[in-house]
Amino acid sequence: MIQVFYGDDRVRAKSEISKILGENYEVYDGPELESTDLPNLFLGNSLFSDARSILIRDFLANKTIADKLQDYLDTPHNVILFELKLDKRSTVYKALKDQITFKEFALQKNPNLKLVFDIYKTAKTDGKKALTMLSKIKPEEDPMMFFGLLVSQAIKDYSLRQGIKEKRALKELSKLDLNLKSTSYQPWLLIESFLLRLSSL
Repeated sequence: MIQVFYGDDRVRAKSEISKILGENYEVYDGPELESTDLPNLFLGNSLFSDARSILIRDFLANKTIADKLQDYLDTPHNVILFELKLDKRSTVYKALKDQITFKEFALQKNPNLKLVFDIYKTAKTDGKKALTMLSKIKPEEDPMMFFGLLVSQAIKDYSLRQGIKEKRALKELSKLDLNLKSTSYQPWLLIESFLLRLSSL
């Protein structure tokens, strides 16, 4: 059986792959495969078992072999093709979409994304106001994800203007990162403390 997993949520996809294939499975990189490898890959037996568990990364990205997949749909093995991107306009997808399972693993979009960036921008001038804004979304946010978005905004600021305040913000965020990983303090308390200090850096 062949299944195609695709999308940018690699953590969820890998969890599902482990559920289906188990912990011991063969792994191949599609771009390195040639058409001569396919018969042994999809139809060959192993020494220990007739049925093999196989993961192939980015098989469909290899245009020289992608269209040959139809020749191996009756494989006796449990095969998952893990594609980072999938072109649904391709002839291969259109030919296979009704014959094998395609499952998407997309990262969930954060509805508070713009507000997170607004909180960082506000904290640069008014930490207390930033904390008021944070209190509205804090119950539905993960502190580590929120911290990651703060870092991305600080890096963006630094790329636009490499000033002293931007450098200090990045240094403070690197300290915050260490504290978040090594202390028993509540993550939100550390993040809130950073937001309060940001305007005075």
